[in-house]
Amino acid sequence: MATMTSTDMATTAQHVADSHDLIRVHGARENNLKDISVELPKRRLTVFTGVSGSGKSSLVFATIAAESQRLINETYSTFIQGFMPTLARPDVDLLDGLTTAIIVDQERMGANPRSTVGTVTDANALLRILFSRLGRPHIGSAQAFSFNVASISGAGAVTLEKGGQTVKERREFSITGGMCPRCEGRGSVQDFDLTALYDDSKSLSQGALTIPGYSMDGWFGRIFSGSGFFDMKKPIRKYTKRELHDLLYKEPTKIKVEGINLTYEGIIPKIRKSMLSKDPEAMQPHIRAFVERAVTFMTCPDCDGTRLNEGARSSKINGLSIADACAMQISDLAEWVRGLDEPSVAPLLASLGETLDSFVEIGLGYLSLARPSGTLSGGEAQRTKMIRHLGSSLTDVTYVFDEPTIGLHPHDIQRMNALLLRLRDKGNTVLVVEHKPETIAIADHVVDLGPGAGAAGGEVVYEGTLDGLRTSGTLTGHHLDDRARLKDSVRSSTGALEVRGASLHNLEDVDVDIPLGLLVVVTGVAGSGKSSLISGSVSGREGVVTVDQTSIKGSRRSNPATYTGLLDPIRKAFAKANGVKPALFSPNSEGACPTCKGAGVVYTDLAMMAGVATTCEECEGRRFQAAVLDYKLGGRDISEVLAMSVDEAAAFFKAGEAKTPAAHKLLTQLADVGLGYLTLGQPLTTLSGGERQRLKLATHMGEKGGVYVLDEPTTGLHLADVEQLLALLGRLVDSGKSVIVIEHHQAVMAHADWVIDLGPGAGHDGGRVVFEGTPAELVAERSTLTGEHLADYVAAAPA
Repeated sequence: MATMTSTDMATTAQHVADSHDLIRVHGARENNLKDISVELPKRRLTVFTGVSGSGKSSLVFATIAAESQRLINETYSTFIQGFMPTLARPDVDLLDGLTTAIIVDQERMGANPRSTVGTVTDANALLRILFSRLGRPHIGSAQAFSFNVASISGAGAVTLEKGGQTVKERREFSITGGMCPRCEGRGSVQDFDLTALYDDSKSLSQGALTIPGYSMDGWFGRIFSGSGFFDMKKPIRKYTKRELHDLLYKEPTKIKVEGINLTYEGIIPKIRKSMLSKDPEAMQPHIRAFVERAVTFMTCPDCDGTRLNEGARSSKINGLSIADACAMQISDLAEWVRGLDEPSVAPLLASLGETLDSFVEIGLGYLSLARPSGTLSGGEAQRTKMIRHLGSSLTDVTYVFDEPTIGLHPHDIQRMNALLLRLRDKGNTVLVVEHKPETIAIADHVVDLGPGAGAAGGEVVYEGTLDGLRTSGTLTGHHLDDRARLKDSVRSSTGALEVRGASLHNLEDVDVDIPLGLLVVVTGVAGSGKSSLISGSVSGREGVVTVDQTSIKGSRRSNPATYTGLLDPIRKAFAKANGVKPALFSPNSEGACPTCKGAGVVYTDLAMMAGVATTCEECEGRRFQAAVLDYKLGGRDISEVLAMSVDEAAAFFKAGEAKTPAAHKLLTQLADVGLGYLTLGQPLTTLSGGERQRLKLATHMGEKGGVYVLDEPTTGLHLADVEQLLALLGRLVDSGKSVIVIEHHQAVMAHADWVIDLGPGAGHDGGRVVFEGTPAELVAERSTLTGEHLADYVAAAPA
């Protein structure tokens, strides 16, 4: 009888290194997760689904991805860690089998005025090197083509040690940059409306300045009066040219006021530094309103909006300057690069070509490298972040995606699915948080969380294959094959909103009448011009309320109660019932716990190590002073009210001793948009993208506007929640409002009264209205990509 040698046994038995094929999560409790455990296969595509607020992001991003990043950061020296964001360990018992996590989320890119599609993807860096090598005339190194580098030169004496002696030498230096000196590389210049800055009939001491924060009662008043540059009691219209120049334009000048050294600066340079250097979305509403009123942005006349100086624009390759290249549609630029045959820069051309081809492959070929990154939608920003990973040679990496189909037409979703599968097939683990059935269908493994949202969620209700999900009986399984039917009848229009000659971005002089009194869906492939048409020609009009995808700005102290203004009527109701001041019932004001300053937790900063947040021992996380909690309304104190869900609070404030109509109305609006599970005091920083957009929609629902514009309101919505959204949109229209929705979801298209389809393609292949009519007519004609996909969708609907 033959015996097996140890070598034979080693070849048949699994190597111990190959046994780590699972990512194990045990006892996860982040946010609303209820001590859950899952085992995820590596080198497979796993889709996480469940209703909005069920805990998907808490499991994938706040637990798995966060711990992976924290462990990687710990491999660096403590010195380097001091410059990196500190991450606390997630609340989980065991995480095993983690690999390097690369997060591709749906956060929009920062709207830095100097940031473009080219700069955030490194395509511009490669182009600058290309032009510095091949451009004629040769003007300098790569930085000579950068709009972020100014041309400067100087000369002077320098003191240095030579041979043990101190020697003075004359030195000269010069830097050749590409920045346009007029607009400083921004592409636009500002023109100030002086009447919006001050009332020239008044003197400064009478409060002539109408700029937010420029009060003469504080330090501004002391600086202005102590400068001695003008008469504080003289009306501004009587100022001399010198006085007016000093008030408006004077460069920073050292002055002494009441024995204190201060700096005086003219109003306009100060506004440029303090307000215009910021992202408009990060401004407080009253400051943004002032900027929109007082400042006009015009294309820079010197560089014609290219951001580059004359030298950078003069150097060309085959008759094309770098400004021309950045302005081209990326698909066209890729063709141009492929046509360059220069062996001396062959590796550079290959790398640049691959980057540009990745744009086309991912469905962003319609963009240009000069497009400001702040103007990209959430979906476009996410796909732009994917560019750098598509050609990566790394394997055994965990890629984490947050709804990668956001902003994608059904036609484009197929392409995105192919990219996800390609990342998996290279030997990577792909984790996707998603609601779209088309993407759930390609999963190797599905994890369904629920059964509900918020406190009613946080459990794994199904884990397994797609076929198993269909028969699992969960909310996702039940709705997976849902298909909306076309409406039997559509509403009649009550008028029209005329758009004439729309030419923003790729729009080709579009004329269209948008019917009023209806639910109108504007659709088309990504990049066809939908947002350009609506934001450029409709959103700014009087009576139009726009709810877009821009993120909510707020700290961890902000919550749904503060953001919606709900806390104001609640505070007043508590104050009236107890005969005290409303300020006592704010954790950010007089009622705050003195130990944690109303935060509920005490932070301990450990320098380069992760800080520690511990529940405040004095208030036990309630955020209020003990004396404040003695005041009751309807038998509840303020901390108990903030711990209620929206649905609980709506019932609490509807009747009885706590009846507060103003609060009940706001709570009803929150419930109407599907946020009934949120607690009033939940930090805004913990909300998902879809929850934030619906929170914005709820705050706008009470505004007096006849036309609502919604930008992809199905973002982040579970299949089961789409029905509730459609019912809400129907109620808005039935109440006399006109609702215009930019949307790709076929259920919303089928539910519409009127469809405007743009296309036929993206970029310069789009920008035209290719269909106007009812959904039934769109399906019957099947003349556009949208028509074909909608026809296939309704054909699968149950009779």
